[in-house]
Amino acid sequence: MIVNLRNKLHTHLDPTCWTHRGLSPLNKIIVLLVLAGVASAVLETEPTLSTTYASTFSILNQMFLYAFSIEYVLRLWSVGEDDRYQGIIGRLRYMITPTAIIDLITVVPFFLGAGSEIFLLRALRLLRIFKLARIPSVSSALNRLFRAIASRRMEFVITIAFALMLMLLAATTLFFIEGNVQPETFGSIPRSLWWGVAILTTVGYGDVYPITLLGKIAAGIYAFAGIGLVAMPTGIFAAAMSDVVFHPIKDE
Repeated sequence: MIVNLRNKLHTHLDPTCWTHRGLSPLNKIIVLLVLAGVASAVLETEPTLSTTYASTFSILNQMFLYAFSIEYVLRLWSVGEDDRYQGIIGRLRYMITPTAIIDLITVVPFFLGAGSEIFLLRALRLLRIFKLARIPSVSSALNRLFRAIASRRMEFVITIAFALMLMLLAATTLFFIEGNVQPETFGSIPRSLWWGVAILTTVGYGDVYPITLLGKIAAGIYAFAGIGLVAMPTGIFAAAMSDVVFHPIKDE
């Protein structure tokens, strides 16, 4: 009876063993819990909500703690149905697989941050969203996308190198033009780099800007260059997505 229960549990927990269409009912519940947990972690960062509904968030956190802890234990027990993970050594081998590590990471912050207000530990709860990578369709899509992007890795490297060179050139130019006029913001190339980052990424915070005519002209030129710079990786991503949709790369 116990063996049959373990086999049935493994079938419902491991998406690759589920022969029917879509996710098993148990995995659907887990997905809903993951989404609810992420939503709770996000909403809890809002002071007005966390103060007003402190007890509610506390109860929800405890519920997620028990639910994901039980899920982890059940996965660890039922994975023995897989020949690769039988016995103690097999379980230890399973515990260091990426999916098992994700499962463990989504539980550990609860224990480490119990009653704690450390932001990092609270933010780690958002890692639950990565549990959705267990869904076969999601995992397969991610693999195809990563492979398509990897096929254009040299284009990305060249784009990044070009961006860094252009950012350094922009900072150097404004250092020579505005350095004497605004020594606090453009008095050195490292100081000018913040402006270079803001202008080339088209963010334009506005806290640092040139005030001389020549500086404004140079800034305008680099601003247009920044638009083209952003368009380059966008085009590469678009080509990678086109490969995924129209020319899917077969999984090895």
